[in-house]
Amino acid sequence: MPERVKLVIVTGSGRSGTSSVAGTLKRLGLHIPQPEVEADEANPRGYYEPLWVTEFHKDVLNPVPVRTIDTRPDAGAIAGEAGSAPEVEARLREWLSGQLDEPQILVKDPRAFWILPVWAKVAGELGADVSTLTMLRHPTEVVRSRDTAYLTEQEPAFRRQRETANIAAWVNAAFQTELATRGMPRAFVRYPDLIEDWRAAMTRAGEQLGITYDADLSSPDHHDVDDFIDVKLNRSRITWDDLAVPAVLRDLADRTWDAMNALVDDPQDAAAVAALEQMQGEYAELFDWSAAIAMDSTTAKVAEGKRTVRRRKDAELAGVRRELHALRDENAKLRTSLTNRVARRLRRR
Repeated sequence: MPERVKLVIVTGSGRSGTSSVAGTLKRLGLHIPQPEVEADEANPRGYYEPLWVTEFHKDVLNPVPVRTIDTRPDAGAIAGEAGSAPEVEARLREWLSGQLDEPQILVKDPRAFWILPVWAKVAGELGADVSTLTMLRHPTEVVRSRDTAYLTEQEPAFRRQRETANIAAWVNAAFQTELATRGMPRAFVRYPDLIEDWRAAMTRAGEQLGITYDADLSSPDHHDVDDFIDVKLNRSRITWDDLAVPAVLRDLADRTWDAMNALVDDPQDAAAVAALEQMQGEYAELFDWSAAIAMDSTTAKVAEGKRTVRRRKDAELAGVRRELHALRDENAKLRTSLTNRVARRLRRR
């Protein structure tokens, strides 16, 4: 029987190096369905994401809504329900059935872990085996990289809030990603490992995923990846001292980072998986306490939002009324003018 197509899905927290590893895999011979998302100022070297896939994930997750990284412990269940809809499965099957004409297909999108089950189901039915490569980057570096890319123009207070929220979202995404990929062929690659010695990092990942490259990575000969991977890419070298994050969340993030790192050498490490499950319970409890503490603030913001909407609607209604009165006045003037014209003509007769 012909060998089954291998579908490698690259995921990981946004700004964790998913584009770098996807660009590396493309240069090592894996095929990315076209067209790709175009490079921009936030990622000038390119995203290496199939455009269809990014739009597909947005259409599934935005209405829920579930963010690329989301702080809510139940975000995985919410996203999973959205991804299991029959119309979602049918849409993915229609597209993916036309993409499996290469032996090794690469799909990259940091959102992929949210609805990974539908990818595995549809691909399996179409004769492809799914494996995943998850990029790991320390949460402090991810948050600072996201700040640099997306929050440069925001006020310091807002940035502090987003730093805490993004650390929490990184932690939650780590739990969700490990759970979603558990039991399938998977690899975890540290961003610093990729930058410092991409040959060693990709050799290990290739063996864990059962994929092949069109180059001998044991050879020191120059490769296109050498020009693509640059040590200077790892610009966000910061520590916890550079961020304003509660100590309890910082401790949980550090322990989560350590457990995820254990999966680099052994992607199914039982002790690491058990630790992550235990910490996921800790995080859910911390989230509930935080939501309770912030309840009055949340309630006030919701009420203010409602008042803002009401004021906007009232202003719009007042504008409509003014336009209506103006039209009525204009109509009255026209009627008066018409009446006078008719009266003048009658007098001439």
